[in-house]
Amino acid sequence: MTDRGIATTNPWVALDPGADVAAHARAVLRAHGTFVSARGKDRLDGVRSVVRDSWSRSLQRGIDPDVVEQPALLSGHDLEEYRAGHPMSLIRPVVRKLLVEDADDSGLLVAITDGQGRLLWVEGDHAARDRALSMSFVEGADWSEDRVGTNAPGTALAVDHSVQIFGAEHFNRTVHEWSCSAAPVHDPTSGRVLGAIDITGGHRVAAPEVLQLVRATVAAAEAELRLHALSGRPLFPSATPRIETIGAGRPALHRGGERVGLSRRHAEILLILADHPEGLSSDRLAMLLDENELDSVTIRAEMSRLRKVLGAEHLGSRPYRLLTTLDTDVADVRRALDRGDVASAVRLCTEEILPGSVAPGIEEIRDELCSGVRAALLRCGEEHLLAQWTASVHGREDITAWAAYRASIDPRSPRFAQVDATLTRLDRQLAT
Repeated sequence: MTDRGIATTNPWVALDPGADVAAHARAVLRAHGTFVSARGKDRLDGVRSVVRDSWSRSLQRGIDPDVVEQPALLSGHDLEEYRAGHPMSLIRPVVRKLLVEDADDSGLLVAITDGQGRLLWVEGDHAARDRALSMSFVEGADWSEDRVGTNAPGTALAVDHSVQIFGAEHFNRTVHEWSCSAAPVHDPTSGRVLGAIDITGGHRVAAPEVLQLVRATVAAAEAELRLHALSGRPLFPSATPRIETIGAGRPALHRGGERVGLSRRHAEILLILADHPEGLSSDRLAMLLDENELDSVTIRAEMSRLRKVLGAEHLGSRPYRLLTTLDTDVADVRRALDRGDVASAVRLCTEEILPGSVAPGIEEIRDELCSGVRAALLRCGEEHLLAQWTASVHGREDITAWAAYRASIDPRSPRFAQVDATLTRLDRQLAT
């Protein structure tokens, strides 16, 4: 069997239905040996691209293909405290109900990780848990790609996509007797990656239906998180400070479960600084805030007042910059675009950033974000998303989006005539 026999129809699935598992295992093992011995210099056409790319990242990061080390293992009270306050704890009952309750004597392990790949819970078959000790697949261990190389939960988080890793597709040889299927879990409000759900076991875990089961569990888990969000309770009570700037409401700063209203000027400054992590001189910040250029005295006064709101430890000067991480709703939209989640991007961006602001720096951010969402929307061409966009402040007069919306509708639908009439009106207005 040649290396070309390794490839599967779906790059995220390890085994096609009816595949010769034993032959496939031998081919993958041979490809892994070739890659490691050649230090990635030999071309491996038959290896799935997601695996080959992950092997390359593992090699570049200096991952040992023969040893799994866990120098930063979290255990005892530290682990208990960390996972008790983590939002993935909210979905553990769902995961236990759907995956863990029937895992006894199955040879399977079910793991829940945080967003960085640390194993928060590892449950399931007791004999499998004992065997997994030899490769440090234990609660509190770091199973990110950066630590152990290619593996389903770590790689799923690295590429933000559900994925299966079969046997010797793992970069580390210690893990070659195992296969796993994992998918990332997102905050349904912000799109932020919270962690991953993983099933680990023998070769049968690489069957396509196991990945489908994991994805279905993720969907149920995210629905649980959505219900939690409706209660008004934050997922991260003591999370990174975050500002909300999209929409007609007053901009706000969220920190430690507290919501603090911001003036428009302070929101402008924070959003611009978040967009320029390298920092800005007083003159450059002034230009981005007012086309008539504010004087340096005014800038210093605004920054002094902002320090009292945000905290002096968060803001630096010379240049003006953020000293700690600040999350934003604008970043939520960008993350959705980066992972190809057009639906979330459209939902998050149907209103304007800081309505009424004429700061040049804010207008630049608006234009960049709106253009990105619009381009992704036109590429996907989904009817319901085009309907949302054309009903929004951004798309009401977007003739290209209206044309795409009309093209996505069944001509026999009553809605087709309505959209066609709107498009005709926009055409006529554009012509005058």
